[in-house]
Amino acid sequence: MAPRTRHIDRFFAFSVLALTGFGFVIFLSASLGLLAQGNVSFKGVALNQAISLVIGVGAFFALSRLNYVWIRRGAFFIFLGAIALNLLLFIPTLTLSHGGASRWIDFGFVTFQPSEFLKIAFIIYMAAWAYYAKNRIEQLRYGLLPYLIMMAILTVLLLIQSDTDTLVVIGVTGIIMLIIAGVPIKHIVLAGLVMCIGVASVVYFRPYAAERVKTFFNRGSDTQGSGYQINQSLIAIGSGQLTGRGFGQSVQKFGYLPQPTDDSIFAVAAEEFGFIGSIGLLALYVLLAVSAFRVGTRSENVFGGLMAIGIAVLIVSESFMNMAAMLGLIPLSGMPLLFVSHGGTALIITLMAAGMVANISKFGKAS
Repeated sequence: MAPRTRHIDRFFAFSVLALTGFGFVIFLSASLGLLAQGNVSFKGVALNQAISLVIGVGAFFALSRLNYVWIRRGAFFIFLGAIALNLLLFIPTLTLSHGGASRWIDFGFVTFQPSEFLKIAFIIYMAAWAYYAKNRIEQLRYGLLPYLIMMAILTVLLLIQSDTDTLVVIGVTGIIMLIIAGVPIKHIVLAGLVMCIGVASVVYFRPYAAERVKTFFNRGSDTQGSGYQINQSLIAIGSGQLTGRGFGQSVQKFGYLPQPTDDSIFAVAAEEFGFIGSIGLLALYVLLAVSAFRVGTRSENVFGGLMAIGIAVLIVSESFMNMAAMLGLIPLSGMPLLFVSHGGTALIITLMAAGMVANISKFGKAS
């Protein structure tokens, strides 16, 4: 019997709409801080973000109308294509480096970050594999082993880009998907142990990762160096107090906060909208997660359910990592605040992924 076609889940649609709108407003305000940098154009940055937003919204509606069964059928090729895009980073003439990391492909007329495609492609393929494996997912060769093989491939690709944070987010998302798919707890524990060993190895062998951990435990030791960003972030957040300074009134974004439109954008939002505004933003992410999980549990099949839940975990975990890092609760991560931070690729891919969840909500079980 064919699944019943309905409207997009209204709570999920509202959370996406609110995050997109509120995020763009926050971004515009944060972009004013770029005026303190003579080599950056506020108009250019705002226009690029607006173009990405329009493309992303178009992608959201397009994917919300395409039955997600077609995505499952092409899952392997989507994952293969994402890997191929990341392999382009091995071509020096196409690679753009920034901040000591080589994460961007530059075709001249467009620049994008291929790891953003890799995140969603991984979720799609994991969900498709679980659909294929069905009850056999409880066996080592059909559950844990394929996950470890995929993670081994992604580890090579992402560590070359010095993108440990994305690797951690993908790994955690995959483990949660395995839990929901019914993989035995002993296999889950083993997967978690492998991931912990991997992260510890990166911290030990990669100086940039070790420096982040060191700063996290003693952020006052070098306030003008490695601890500068977190200290300026805490000043901005504390200055917001209960209701904030008001829209556009952030002081820290003018030459104090590094990357006010990127990693530090939550600090700008907290300074301008205060504790109440920050809680409101947090609540929108929680609403998105809860509504996406509900979509997943109502899905007619394993593929749709796991894909919806995987996308929700990915979006919320990335965003929470950004906010937690700005609050000093975890080491600085470099994760974007999705729907809000500057970054055309991340915004477009996030809205595309949200469109997939919206589509699943239309073709799931009736409530």
